[in-house]
Amino acid sequence: MKRRNFIKAGALSATGIAASCTTNTGTVQAKKALRAVHITDMHIYPDAVVEKGIKNLISEINQLQEKPDIIINTGDNIMDALKRSKEEVAAQWDVWHKYFRSQINFELYNCIGNHDVWGWGLNDEKVKNDKLYGKAWAKENLELENNYYSINKNGWKLIFLDSSFFAENRHAYTAKLDEKQFVWLENELANTSKEVNVCIVSHIPILSPAVFFDGDNEKSGNWEIPGSWMHIDARKIKDMFLKTPNVKTAISGHVHLVDHANYLNVDYYCNGAASGGWWKGDYQEFAPLYAIIDFYEDGSVDTQLINYNWK
Repeated sequence: MKRRNFIKAGALSATGIAASCTTNTGTVQAKKALRAVHITDMHIYPDAVVEKGIKNLISEINQLQEKPDIIINTGDNIMDALKRSKEEVAAQWDVWHKYFRSQINFELYNCIGNHDVWGWGLNDEKVKNDKLYGKAWAKENLELENNYYSINKNGWKLIFLDSSFFAENRHAYTAKLDEKQFVWLENELANTSKEVNVCIVSHIPILSPAVFFDGDNEKSGNWEIPGSWMHIDARKIKDMFLKTPNVKTAISGHVHLVDHANYLNVDYYCNGAASGGWWKGDYQEFAPLYAIIDFYEDGSVDTQLINYNWK
């Protein structure tokens, strides 16, 4: 049975989360395997509002009656490294450690966000020759041996992907897996027992209805979705998932919006942004938030969104 209980942000307090859920067949009790807090798009930089917001975020997580087993952080940790000087990026990572990393007492698993990547938007040869150029600096701060990896927790496998790849013609990025990572993911899924449920974790959504509303994407008379907003190789990844029915869900951030799509028995969740509208309030209809994700032994998932007191 698939659990698809989707609760709008603001419907729950941070200290009173229900463990059961309701489907169209009534209330179902299933054994919970794993609880995660999902944080995404913090966009940290040296600023009093950001410092207070992250402090409040961590405080609310620490006060949850049922503590998370892990924290999943899907990237855009700092405000921006794509187009910023080395000094500016260093200052952002310094306060990321001060405001966030040093305050976390739970197991933390990270993804690299596109804004965590240094220098792709600068077109500066000096920067390109720096050993910290690209994803190297992010990997160092996030303590990642590899850009992508998997972990096993309580009957679930969580696979963390690297979504952003340099688009040289635009000095920007495209959302996709390179060939090496695609082959790795294919092998990772093929070598996972059918009894193990799988969650795919990425910064940029593989599939997301929300991207249609992240801009005037219909003004030409046709829907036009940039390849930097959603995985351009989503069709290819979808075909891979079809071969591995134990892939149950995929979670992401990136667009600062919230959605939930079920396609071919995979639940795709885009869980907003901890920074909301980049620390200036709401982004469209969505305030700064985080998610609580409960993973169940039967392969179902509960995702609950929490608007936290960021001011």
